[in-house]
Parts: sequence; C-alpha cells; structure tokens
Amino acid sequence: MSTEERKGPVAPKDPTKKRPFFYIMQDKQIFAAPQPDGRGIQYIYEDMGRLQDSAKLQGNVTDEKILQMLGTAEGFRKLVHSIGVYVTEETRKETVTFVLQMYGDNQGDPATIVSKSFVADGSEQIIDLTEVDWCENDKVPGQIRFEYDRSGIQSMVDVCLYLNDGFEAPEQITDSAVDFESDAYKEMIHRSLMQKGNLERLHKVTEKAKNGEDVTLSFIGGSITQGAGAIPIHKKCYARIYADAFEEKYGNGGKVNLIKAGVGGTPSELGMIRFERDVLRDGKEKPDLIVIEFAVNDEGDETQGVCYESLVRKCLALPWKPAVVLLFAVFSYDWNLQDRLGPVGVKYDIPMVSVLDAVTPQFGLMPGEGRVISKKQFFYDIYHPSNYGHMVMRDCLMEMTAEADKCTEFEAEGDLLGREPAIGADFEKVYLVDRKDISSAEVSEGAFAGTDKVLQMVEMDSEVVPVAEFPNNWYYDGSSDDPEPFRMKISCQKLLIINKDSGEPDFGTAEVFVDGRKVLDVDPHVNGWTHCNPLIALNGAEVGLHEVEVRMAKGDERKKFTILGFGVV
Repeated sequence: MSTEERKGPVAPKDPTKKRPFFYIMQDKQIFAAPQPDGRGIQYIYEDMGRLQDSAKLQGNVTDEKILQMLGTAEGFRKLVHSIGVYVTEETRKETVTFVLQMYGDNQGDPATIVSKSFVADGSEQIIDLTEVDWCENDKVPGQIRFEYDRSGIQSMVDVCLYLNDGFEAPEQITDSAVDFESDAYKEMIHRSLMQKGNLERLHKVTEKAKNGEDVTLSFIGGSITQGAGAIPIHKKCYARIYADAFEEKYGNGGKVNLIKAGVGGTPSELGMIRFERDVLRDGKEKPDLIVIEFAVNDEGDETQGVCYESLVRKCLALPWKPAVVLLFAVFSYDWNLQDRLGPVGVKYDIPMVSVLDAVTPQFGLMPGEGRVISKKQFFYDIYHPSNYGHMVMRDCLMEMTAEADKCTEFEAEGDLLGREPAIGADFEKVYLVDRKDISSAEVSEGAFAGTDKVLQMVEMDSEVVPVAEFPNNWYYDGSSDDPEPFRMKISCQKLLIINKDSGEPDFGTAEVFVDGRKVLDVDPHVNGWTHCNPLIALNGAEVGLHEVEVRMAKGDERKKFTILGFGVV
C-alpha cells in the first residue's frame, strides 16, 4: 500500500483519558435562523438559571454545589476545564462557529467570548478553557450560539462540560427512541382529554373541511405557541404540524390556513389586547378554530385569571361561533396553571386539552416500566418543548379533534355569555389604542414623538422571518433634561399601558398618572429583555373621561422609554 492510500496514522496515540463530564445539550436540534447580514444563527440563552436547568435536565446533575457554580462566571471557570461540542449537519461539509458568550452587569458591557470554527461533521471538538483570557467584568454565562455563513441549515448538536480535577459528574443517561405507534403512547395522549365539553363547534370545523371547504385554524399564546424549542420554528411548532395533520386527516380539497399568534414571555393580559390585531387581523380573518395557550404564562397576570376569561369570552362572542379549545402546556417541573384557569373551561363547557395530564404521570417511570418519553426528550429546555414535545402537543389536540369528529349528538349551547363568569370578565371588550389608531383618544405626544424600531420580534403564521410587535409606538430617546410628558384624554372605564421591557441600561423608569394621581412606576428592566409588558393603570367601575400622563421619573430624564400602546375598555 502506498503512503497516499493509508487511511490513518501508522502508530495512533493512546487515547487520552476523558475527564468527568455532563451534558448541557444532547441530541438537540438547531436551525440557523436568518440574520440581517445574511448569516444563519441559533441562539441558546443560558443566563437567568437556564444553564443550571440544562445541566439538571440533560446532564442528570443534582449536586447543588455544581449547580450553584454554573450560575456565575467565577464558578463556571472553577468548575469547567473544557467544552466538548458535536455538531452534525446533513452534508457534513458546512462550517459552523460555536460561541460561548459571558455577560457583564449590563448588556453591552465588555465580556468574554469563546469561539471555535469547524466543519459540522459530527466529530467532537474540544475547547480548552485553560487557555482563555477571561474578562474581569464577566458575571454569568450568558449565551451559546451556533453560527453559519448562511441561513436555513439544520443540525444536531451535543455539548458537554468536562470538569476540573476534584469534581465528579453523575452517570449520563441515554434514552431509548420514542415509539409513537405504541399502545402506551396512545394511552398517554388520551389522558390529555381534560374535558371534552360541548364538541359541536369543533365538529363543525372537521365537517367543513371534509366538505371540501377552506378552514382557518388559529392559535394565540406565549412562546410555546410562537414555536420556541421547535427546529425549525416555522415548520415544526405544534400549531404548524397540527394544521398539517388536520389537513391530511380531514381536508378534502380545500385549503387549511394557519394563523399563529404566539408572543414569547407574555400573558393573556397582553393576548386579550392584541387578539383583534394578531388573530382576527383587524377584521380580515374569521378563524374556524381558536386555540388558547396561556397556562404557563399567566403566573404574573395581575388579575389572576380575569384577563384569561375575558379573552375566552371575546372568542365565544364572535358572531360566526368559532370552535374554542383551551390548551394547557407544561413546564419541566410538572407545573402549569390549569387548576386556576380550568374553571373557565368548565363554566362555558369548552374542550380542554392538558399536556400536563398526558406526560407528567409517566415522567417518573423507568424505561420498560411504562415511560413513553423522558423529560430530556420532551423538553428543549426547562420551559419549552423539543420537536418531540411539539409532536406530543399536536397529537393531544388531534385526539380532541378526533373525539369531536365522531360525535353525532350535542347538547344545546344556550347563551354562553349570559353565564356568570367563573373568575371575571372585566376586560372582555378591551381594544388596542396605538399610534396607528387613536380615533378614540386625544393625544399630545410631547417628548415621546419618536418610533422605536428595536422591538420584540415574533415568527407569525408559517413565516421564519420575525415581525416586530407593536411597531406603531411612542418613543422617547432620552435627549432632553426636561422631557415633555405624553398626554392622552380618553373616555374609558379601564386602561392598561403596554411598555417595552429592555435589558439596556439607557432605558429608564416612567411614571403614569391618571387624572393627576400617580398610579404606576413602570420599570423597563423588570424582565431584563426586549419584550412587551402590559400593566393596569385604571380599573374603574364606570366609564368617564380621563386624563393620562406618562412622564420620565426623576433622575431618569436622560433615559429612554417606549409606550407600545394601550388597552382600553
């Protein structure tokens, strides 16, 4: 054999003994989402406890000392010797750049960035952290990125942390494949039928499709409905794959249209305000089905369910009587708000689907003893489902749809809105006021005359390119020592202000006054990222003319602030 024909080294070195390690990602699907500069990037945020959650979920880590160390840059440096990265792309030819970025006290502060570029052929890449020149400003592990020169590339990744001397890692567990055709899987899905309720409206949707007519399926919720955890988000999210499955089973030549209106990190308090815009598309759409998913987003709802029931009643009040389904997703610690929100479905006899009821009873079982899918397989991170998890959610919805399709007898619906609310319906008739439509208000913009372009971005419907939420806003750019307040006169009973949260230090707190009385201090740093935040400014019993004023707090006159809009009753 010639030298050129040899396939490997003549005398391979002895293998290097591997350090103890645990996974923070395992068999994780990623998608290079399009960026303005033409590149494709998958962002995975690791701050705010998410790295610790990944270690628990993917790496079987229970040692509290290790988990605590992962929460700070200093602890991470003491714990982690090196990072093992595996990226497998279909052609095995694309070059990917792995990036670990630390965060300082504020966004934009100098912080360490560790990166390595390599061919995504599935081989392990070791990044030795002992050679890194760490920045003294580092506070926490911030994010991991996978960067490609172009968008649209799908890959499978594993990332493990190799530990320094003196630390031990737990045994790493490999899951068996999920059998989606097994009787155990079907039994698990059937448990999701929390309440069948009156299935007549949903039955009419399947009949309409089988008759060859077009149908429109709509979804409103938080980040799970937006598609978080699904790779790629616009093709594998539960809403898209449910619409596909619905069309395959019930479609008879007509189109199945999808309206997907999930906004990450937001509750039904915002959902009820944006419903007409994002679901009904300002009267242009008449969805046949509306799925409401806020069961893991509403913990911070100021009204403890009144906003949720108000949204449900908005849907039930539509004159074409669409089917309404309440969907209760689940977090990895076996939690959601179905106990708080479920009475709303009971009150109006609405079909309710609980993913919690389906999957949590079997999570604690061992393979071979009844476990169908593990938490590691179901969840992309502690909050969001993986592709497998989105498939389970699709199948839970399809189970309820199948129940409706086979029904032949239904009880009379009666006057649903005449029923006494289960929690409350104070905001049932809330509508959005923003710069695009201020016909019901008299506005003096003052220093808030700008328009903020740096907004929360959301993938809508079947699109992969995100669109800006609340683009018709009022923005103060921090350019004045004595900024003129925003003023509005409006006749209303109740009022919510929607502000932009931000992690940027140059945003400041604004004060909200109603009829000369201060009612709110609005701090845009409460959530620490660019996102939409609704707050109740007025919750009156009678309609009256009110004067609303938004002014920068003392000491924050040179800080920025964005009013995204108002919810008005």
